[in-house]
Amino acid sequence: MYDLTGFQRDLLYVIAGLDEPHGLAIKEELEDYYEKEIHHGRLYPNLDTLVEKGLVEKGQRDRRTNYYTLTRRGRREIDARTEWEAQYVDH
Repeated sequence: MYDLTGFQRDLLYVIAGLDEPHGLAIKEELEDYYEKEIHHGRLYPNLDTLVEKGLVEKGQRDRRTNYYTLTRRGRREIDARTEWEAQYVDH
């Protein structure tokens, strides 16, 4: 997780919190959080990077719609990050 950008880390968290979200659903969640538009040219290359790193799996719902899920490794990375954060942030 240390080699991810903050945006990529946020993508992981959104994917973890939704049930097989498609790109548009992820985009909308992040736009709500960032309070600004997320362009496709930023979203999809970063999703592809997470797929290439083995943190996210991309499936196909139909010809035009892909969905995303965390891999086991992606879940482990989030869990490890949460433990690391807990050392520094009082919950």
